Amino acid sequence: MGPPARAALPAHLTLLYRGPLASCDYDCPYCPFAKRRDSPDTLRVDRAALERFTDWVAERAEHDPGTRISVLFTPWGEGLVRSWYRRAIVRLSRLPHVDRVAIQTNLGGRLGWLTECDLDSAALWTTYHPGEVAHERFLAKARELIDLGVRFSVGVVGLPEHLGAAARMRAALPEQVYLWVNAAEGRSYTDAEAATWQRIDPLFHHSRLPHPSRGLPCRTGESVLSVDGDGNVRRCHFVDDPLGNLYDGSFRERLGPSGCPLTTCDCHIGYVHLEPLDLYDVFRGGVIERIPAIRGS
Repeated sequence: MGPPARAALPAHLTLLYRGPLASCDYDCPYCPFAKRRDSPDTLRVDRAALERFTDWVAERAEHDPGTRISVLFTPWGEGLVRSWYRRAIVRLSRLPHVDRVAIQTNLGGRLGWLTECDLDSAALWTTYHPGEVAHERFLAKARELIDLGVRFSVGVVGLPEHLGAAARMRAALPEQVYLWVNAAEGRSYTDAEAATWQRIDPLFHHSRLPHPSRGLPCRTGESVLSVDGDGNVRRCHFVDDPLGNLYDGSFRERLGPSGCPLTTCDCHIGYVHLEPLDLYDVFRGGVIERIPAIRGS
């Protein structure tokens, strides 16, 4: 008898990848990784881990030919200042079975490398940090992305001191560029404050309050997975229970529909996958890069 058949992957698999990288060139007071420096050893480990992950995705064309893949890189630090993240995005964007590859970035690095990507697949989830970069400099980067034909969203943390900068950036960006607002962690908004942010981001109401989630059906653990640098697979970044490992295939047997084990979900990369919220319809065609098809839902 031959080895037992492996459990099949879903027709479409979204992977949220976060390796050891935790260094950033910005010093945002609301971020625990501000101005952190990774050691040369950590950077070598991160590079090897990312290349192994990229190889695994590439190999799905042969080993899981019925599965299409989307990848969102969610590094703790800033990935695009590292050459191996840029190379990974270029490579993945050119794979026929990869629908989308995107990364969360402060947009501080150079952008010319994006011309090497297949721009039907590559996209950026960018965040504007008014305390770290001048309005004119960030806006120039956004305009460069537009000229290059890159899909991207722009976001800001909804702190009172960011309100003026966010409104100014919204007014300066073309209408087709979505500017999202994340509710600041631990902050309560009055109805009047929320209405002000809602005028900047018509979808702010989805971020304003944590979403009750315990027991609700969620795509995580079935067609959406979190992967760390060692290949450990979890249903999402916010649930510690491991499902297995990407590279030995042990995660496959635990894939399937299941309710969220947490009481609430307050991060977009988590709650966008909660089925009762119907946000896949709102962000149709742009789930991982946070670009809505429907702006005011």
